[in-house]
Amino acid sequence: MTLTIAIDGPAAAGKGTLARRLAAAHDLAYLDSGSLYRGTALTLLRGNLAETEAVAAAQKLRPELLTDPELRAEATGRLASKVAAIPAVRAALLDWQRDFAKHPPGGKSGAVLDGRDIGTVVLPDAKVKLFITASDEARAMRRFKELQEKGEAAIYARVLEDMRERDARDTARSTAPMRPAEDALIIDTSALDADQVYRLAQDCIAQKI
Repeated sequence: MTLTIAIDGPAAAGKGTLARRLAAAHDLAYLDSGSLYRGTALTLLRGNLAETEAVAAAQKLRPELLTDPELRAEATGRLASKVAAIPAVRAALLDWQRDFAKHPPGGKSGAVLDGRDIGTVVLPDAKVKLFITASDEARAMRRFKELQEKGEAAIYARVLEDMRERDARDTARSTAPMRPAEDALIIDTSALDADQVYRLAQDCIAQKI
């Protein structure tokens, strides 16, 4: 049986960690859809291109760029949030995501995709839908510590402000706004550790299949 898992939620809520763990546990292919938008943003940054070139960059996105370390840079993330609000960019990357789920690479029997609109737009028929969230403060602290561990200068207040700005763009955009699918299990990770979140997700999967 093909298993498709859609995981949505804001930045630093823990959806990526959960998605990778579930993919490994069920031997599924994994796609961080945010990497597509980050790849588009990185293309603009490296080419010193304006945001008006974002659609062309998305259409020509190279797969090898999706593993570039600079995708995780703060500047890339900020621009990715902006280009992700462009309807034509989302349209350009929609087929990529659906094709990944329909034809998982590596001979896998299914796929786990995480992002902002997987369960609502990209894969509305996914067998399992999860929405992973947490308080603004908890997410900002996680990102702040992550930046510190990387040796990057960071100010908590600024990290929190950037996160709230990104959330506002993601939830207010006219095309594919970030929101839980009606049939998604919502997990608030503010006071949970990774193992607790994983067990809740696995319980949901067991019930669905």
